[in-house]
Amino acid sequence: MNTLIKNGQLLTNEGELKTANIYIESGKIIEIGEGLARDAEEIIDAEGLLVAPGFLDLHIHLREPGGEKKETIATGTAAAAKGGFTTVAAMPNTRPVPDTKEQLDWLNKRIEETASVKVLPYASITIRELGEELTDFQSLKEAGAFAFTDDGVGVQSAAMMLHAMKKAAQLDMAIVAHCEENTLINKGAVHEGDFSEKNGLNGIPSVCESVHIARDVLLAEAANCHYHVCHISTKESVRVVRDAKRAGIKVTAEVTPHHLLLCEEDIPGLDANYKMNPPLRGAADRAALIEGILDGTIDFIATDHAPHTAEEKAEGMQLAPFGIVGLETAFPLLYTHFVEKGIFSLKQLIDFLTVKPAKSFNLASGKLEIGAAADIVLLDLNHSEKISPEQFLSKGKNTPFAGWECKGWPVLTIVNGKIAWSKESVTA
Repeated sequence: MNTLIKNGQLLTNEGELKTANIYIESGKIIEIGEGLARDAEEIIDAEGLLVAPGFLDLHIHLREPGGEKKETIATGTAAAAKGGFTTVAAMPNTRPVPDTKEQLDWLNKRIEETASVKVLPYASITIRELGEELTDFQSLKEAGAFAFTDDGVGVQSAAMMLHAMKKAAQLDMAIVAHCEENTLINKGAVHEGDFSEKNGLNGIPSVCESVHIARDVLLAEAANCHYHVCHISTKESVRVVRDAKRAGIKVTAEVTPHHLLLCEEDIPGLDANYKMNPPLRGAADRAALIEGILDGTIDFIATDHAPHTAEEKAEGMQLAPFGIVGLETAFPLLYTHFVEKGIFSLKQLIDFLTVKPAKSFNLASGKLEIGAAADIVLLDLNHSEKISPEQFLSKGKNTPFAGWECKGWPVLTIVNGKIAWSKESVTA
């Protein structure tokens, strides 16, 4: 199959827009040119649309195996394609956990059979994510593990984490950390702050996160390991990562759209669609996250897409599980509230979702250039519509952004030269 995308708007390295055509053959970008004319079996007219590299989301939950009521590899990757994501990395807090070669082999086979975008599977740091015994990193790497993480829980033992980092460093692999000190969680449901006090809820203090990051960056320095911080949420955490980078420690960090957009002051009441882990912090934390991603302390944006059933979320703020969905709303939310308001440039936002995550983990993805995989998203920056969970392809409808009016919606997503999702027919 060969494809010609014509009349699209492409971003230059300087952040300017230019009109160009893209010729795709055998899943690769073969040619890009302003007056490019090639015979093609498939022609896509992208007039009036931004043509960008497919987005990468290196932190999502597909729930399969074990949580198929919440999400499956098929439904989660369909949601990813609809959101413009062509590569996602799936967290290992499933049942069973991908903590052996056999489990990871099963998962990769299931991905091959049912995924509509590229899926990079994480393997766990410890067996069953219990923090008691390390997995066999060598065999898991050979089976295709993307990186190692116990996401969902923090590794509580410093000795265990140092041992893990040394093993990962020997294999040139990353340790990816959900940073949470269990002795400081306090059975909390929300951030320890004004909202928790006003509503009589147990709160999770900021130091619960930042103390683990402070510990881990020093361990990473000792082990000479690439250490990555998941869903950073506090101003203290940003400061620790900034200081660690200045010290030459190999640390990267991600931030979610919801932590950039919301703080505890925005929670309207005891609505569990505003319950996530880490929780929405204070206004000063949100400001520090924005500053951190703009100055390079935080490397990229990841959604932490975490689907749950409506019944689970109906249990209320104290009892409902943590997490919200994010794959299908990330770009429109960020474009509307950061690019349209002049906080990010369009190029910065695209980079936060493409080249920056790719660079952080040495991936070949996230580029719109000759020879690259034809992983592409077409975006309508002018179309405005309200976020409607009923329209989601994800099984999870748990979002605090229902009803928000946004611009910048994906129209078509291409993975390896093939259409993975299309809003409507744009082929000639």
